[in-house]
Amino acid sequence: MTAMRAAVLVEPGKFDVRDVPRPDPGPDQALIRVARTGICGTDLHIFNGHYAADKLPLIPGHEFTGHIAALGGPVPGLTEGMPVVVDMNIGCTRCYWCRRNEILNCPEMRQMGITIDGAFADYIAVPSRLVIPASPETPSEVLTLTEPLACTVRAARKAGVSFGQSAVVIGAGPIGNLHVQLLRTIGAAPIIVADLSPDRVQKALEAGADAGVSDPAKLHDTVMDLTGGRGADLVIESVGHPALYQQSQTLLRKGGHLAAFGLTGPDAELPLNILQTILEENSVAGSVAGSGPDMYDALTLLTHGRIDTAPFLGAYFPLEDIQTAFDSYADRPGDLKTQIVMT
Repeated sequence: MTAMRAAVLVEPGKFDVRDVPRPDPGPDQALIRVARTGICGTDLHIFNGHYAADKLPLIPGHEFTGHIAALGGPVPGLTEGMPVVVDMNIGCTRCYWCRRNEILNCPEMRQMGITIDGAFADYIAVPSRLVIPASPETPSEVLTLTEPLACTVRAARKAGVSFGQSAVVIGAGPIGNLHVQLLRTIGAAPIIVADLSPDRVQKALEAGADAGVSDPAKLHDTVMDLTGGRGADLVIESVGHPALYQQSQTLLRKGGHLAAFGLTGPDAELPLNILQTILEENSVAGSVAGSGPDMYDALTLLTHGRIDTAPFLGAYFPLEDIQTAFDSYADRPGDLKTQIVMT
């Protein structure tokens, strides 16, 4: 059996880069030779033992791009050697939710790099239906951003954000920065970003935010000043802290929408003022990942240069140094994204 390199997370905090069997594509699969894989916040949660600990040992990684190495059977539009990105979410295709294109709620859904082995490896076998051809003119480091951008596309789509709507983004990390850029592309205004890191706030301002706040005590007044005292049409919580969700509700206008995006611990509860939500006709919707059309739309935006990708392309580590990449992540707040290079 042919071997390949893979980074196996054998226990929380410990990777083992080892040779493992290279998968053979089944009749409905494509074998992807991975070029690059981004480190996601979810990967960090898995690494730190906060998420999917029962799945270890595991090869994480779901933000990836590569080339088709082999096809298990003929697939219209796919050929060997083609650059591609891949939708990480594998639904059963048969259940109530899959039939409604709500794959993320499929009871049998599996996610590459989270519930099954992922792309911190030389190769990965994936369902052919989830393979999306990419332009050979688009650099692989840019294509690797497709999945995280798709997550923000889905959140904006579920929020129904449109021209001239005011928006607050809580958290100016990599996903928060993408939220800001996407909101500006859609035409939201003003866009206000909040983060405890002045450096990340500055990056968000450079990405298109109209105002930035690093002092939590000033956030409410800033939002009210910029929205005529009404509050924001949309607040996106992109950190995952119950207290920030509670604060988010105070920033909404009557009839506004709260996008629940930041992951909390499994036992955290949303401290929602129900009476206020009813009387003001506010809405709340969760959004967990990009899937299906979100991936295609994100790829289109990247291919046509609608997103400034430069701030995300400063940190690269070879697969052999993945332990260092994860261990040093918290010490590199200026690196909005870190990519692991396979080939």
